[in-house]
Amino acid sequence: MKFLTCQVVSLLLVLQSLQVIAQSGTELKAGYYVVVAAYANTREDYAKRYTDQLTASGQTASYGFNSKKNLYFVYLSYFSDLKSSLVEMQQVRAKGQFADAWVRVVSGDIILAEAPAKTVEPKVEEKKFVVKPVPQPIPPVEENPIVTLPVNEPEEEQKIVQYPVMTLGNTEVFLSLYNATNNRVIDGDVQVIDTERNRLITTVKGNEYLILPDPKTKSGQLTLIAEVFGYRKQQVEINYPLPLRDTIKPYIELMGTTLAVKFDMIRYHRGDITTLYHVYFFNDAAIMLPESKYELTSLVEMMKENPNYRIRLHGHTNGNYHGKILQLGPDKNFFSLDGAKQTLGSAKDLSFQRAETIKEYLVVNGIDASRVEIKAWGGKRPIYDRHSANAKKNVRVEVEILQE
Repeated sequence: MKFLTCQVVSLLLVLQSLQVIAQSGTELKAGYYVVVAAYANTREDYAKRYTDQLTASGQTASYGFNSKKNLYFVYLSYFSDLKSSLVEMQQVRAKGQFADAWVRVVSGDIILAEAPAKTVEPKVEEKKFVVKPVPQPIPPVEENPIVTLPVNEPEEEQKIVQYPVMTLGNTEVFLSLYNATNNRVIDGDVQVIDTERNRLITTVKGNEYLILPDPKTKSGQLTLIAEVFGYRKQQVEINYPLPLRDTIKPYIELMGTTLAVKFDMIRYHRGDITTLYHVYFFNDAAIMLPESKYELTSLVEMMKENPNYRIRLHGHTNGNYHGKILQLGPDKNFFSLDGAKQTLGSAKDLSFQRAETIKEYLVVNGIDASRVEIKAWGGKRPIYDRHSANAKKNVRVEVEILQE
């Protein structure tokens, strides 16, 4: 029995050591990487070995770890702007060795390197020399010169290559979500809308390569909407059968064989109101579900990025509930009912407590409490009828920008 226990302990130690190794690679900073390979978080040795092989063959290669993807990436070059990275990617692919090279985008604030100071060389006064032309003898003129004309030899008949018309069905598209104000690459989703029928086709990740779906309509128009919490909604349009004509638009650019669609993301301004669509609560509780963390992190980042922001949190429920309310206990466990305390209250009380929980989360994460106000509405401002299929969407917390 002791022998088995020792084996289990040894196995756990090995697994822990592997986990440490997996996280020991240098974290990739924000920007654009021309990547040629990716490895699981437990395969740093593979990434290092491949990098060494490329270096030995004369390539400039490095590797690093990306926590959001939980992968090691082997890359040939790094850029602080999208255009340069896509141009480099096309050149790397054209050489043939890395036909599947791609650009890996790491979100976050891009730190631009300062340009080196220019050294001013002292001016040296040059002496001017005047060169007199030497007279050349004039050749004699022939009375009847013989002019030899080149003979055009018949060329071999060349085959006419018919290239396929570029459509979004055979063209790679890169959706770039970027805030030029602070050089920040932004994580977010893009909705692909059939413009003619006004219906959602699919939702895709931003800063990724993809082939957009065919709306199969007469116009072939697609509407792309980037809606990321903390930023104003951005909407662009592109034509599926004839995307090349859209390259005259300022937000679409052809880079090699890739169409880059650029969303210039802008932070909220005073008076803007948005909904925390991905913050969810347990039933009859002012305690959030774990999947709410992502959008809450975005809210914290927004408040820290602009220290002048003051906001108001509007709490809403569905209907005129009255009964038990589970709220935060003294341990402030935001994402679990463990340790929650039970009280009684109305729908308005519940909406207040939910907004209060979000405010408390902001305070715990370094935001001054004086920058956050609360307004509780209960069920007075529903979006949908409380008996409809969408009634759950009435349960929400909205963020209003009071000051920027």
